[in-house]
Amino acid sequence: MIYGIGCDLCAIPRMEKSLTGPHGGAFVRRVFGPDEREALGLSEQTESLPARRIASAAANFAAKEAFLKAAGTGLAGPFALAEIQAVRLPSGGPAYRFSGRTAQWVAQRRLTAHLTLSHDGGMAMAVCLLESSDN
Repeated sequence: MIYGIGCDLCAIPRMEKSLTGPHGGAFVRRVFGPDEREALGLSEQTESLPARRIASAAANFAAKEAFLKAAGTGLAGPFALAEIQAVRLPSGGPAYRFSGRTAQWVAQRRLTAHLTLSHDGGMAMAVCLLESSDN
């Protein structure tokens, strides 16, 4: 049974400013979990990144927002953005990895989260489908 669907767009140039600006390190710590930071090569001192990494970071950010929309709570729920990670499976496909209170919220509701990502023309997009195992 579908619990919720969420979709979000993120402007890639805006993500680049957030990552490489004067508060980039704080932004990275607040928004991206450890697995994402490692996969994207993000650090406290990110001054420049390859375009594909910036596009991937924008898609990951959109994935977090899409999840919050599918959950129906926005960030006001028990969530922290860094607890909602968009990771890549060995096959290359995207998937969610949750931690902390977000993982507890998902488990309590017996939800499975499905994710798809795309980026083109200066925009990154994510769609999240939350599926409940309860009938």
